[in-house]
Amino acid sequence: MPINKVSPKPFNTGKSPDPQVAFVTIGPEEAGQRLDNFLLRWGKGVPKSHVYRIIRSGEVRVNKKRADPTTRLVEGDVLRLPPTRISTTPFNQEVISQIKAQALLEQISILFEDDVLMIINKPSGLAVHGGSGISLGAIELLRAARPELKFLELVHRLDRDTSGVLLLAKKRSALVEMHRQIREGLTDKRYRFVAHGKIEQGAHALQLKFPLQKYLLENGERRVRVDNAGQPSHTAIRVTEVISHDLGVLTLGEAQLKTGRTHQIRVHLQKIGHPILGDDKYGLYTEDRRFKVKRLCLHAHLAIFLHPRSGEKIRIDAPLPKELINLLLGWGSKNMDALVK
Repeated sequence: MPINKVSPKPFNTGKSPDPQVAFVTIGPEEAGQRLDNFLLRWGKGVPKSHVYRIIRSGEVRVNKKRADPTTRLVEGDVLRLPPTRISTTPFNQEVISQIKAQALLEQISILFEDDVLMIINKPSGLAVHGGSGISLGAIELLRAARPELKFLELVHRLDRDTSGVLLLAKKRSALVEMHRQIREGLTDKRYRFVAHGKIEQGAHALQLKFPLQKYLLENGERRVRVDNAGQPSHTAIRVTEVISHDLGVLTLGEAQLKTGRTHQIRVHLQKIGHPILGDDKYGLYTEDRRFKVKRLCLHAHLAIFLHPRSGEKIRIDAPLPKELINLLLGWGSKNMDALVK
């Protein structure tokens, strides 16, 4: 399938003219969405609290009737949308400047794009979506840069500090199909990592199967721990190289996700005593400072799946970021030729 590179478009910071009451008919791509999620995308630039207020007040109608925020939209539904001034500015300029937004967007490279999918190489440090104190993420940036796309949703997520392959759907039918493949274990997602210490693999891949449970710290921050009451999870670990450095021993490896729990690879490696370098949640802070690591050494380098429309097997590779390559070379890695291909 052709790979289309798309240059980021400049942001439009203007505002739409005074809007009027609008009536929107739900098409096949919007069907199945919750009413509140549909309105949050329709009302870009409108505060979330305002969206929920106009639902509660009955200003938004579905087929001339009041509806709850959780109402699932059906193809053919007619929505009444009240007059609302919608800013076409992709995000609050008081929070983040257009210049910074453009700089963030330029860090995103498109690995593959066609009529139904967009696959990007997400940089470390960029969240996949805004929220929880983050003003914007990759999805908001891409929606703002590509306003002609009526539908653009995340197929899956990556941790903010993890770089690499991120899949987005440009059609709801593609999103549903990709979710089915993930749910049924038909996709293959693999990550490069650098961990503290020497991981003993043996003759075959190391199979890590620890149940994981989410919990919150006192400050409300999310964490994950191994707990028998948690959800089953499975990661296959393959050691690529063991690096002996003056500061200590490191393991360069590949992790293959068999399940997709939050922070799965990070917590599994912590559990066996080999946390990932640069992990500010589950890692070794003092050791990371000695190695002068400034980012999480985890990169989603490979995704294999069936194209949601054609059924063709698709393989997407994301090269290691330059900062990781430079770190590995500085530590004395001898395996870089294989990793950068």
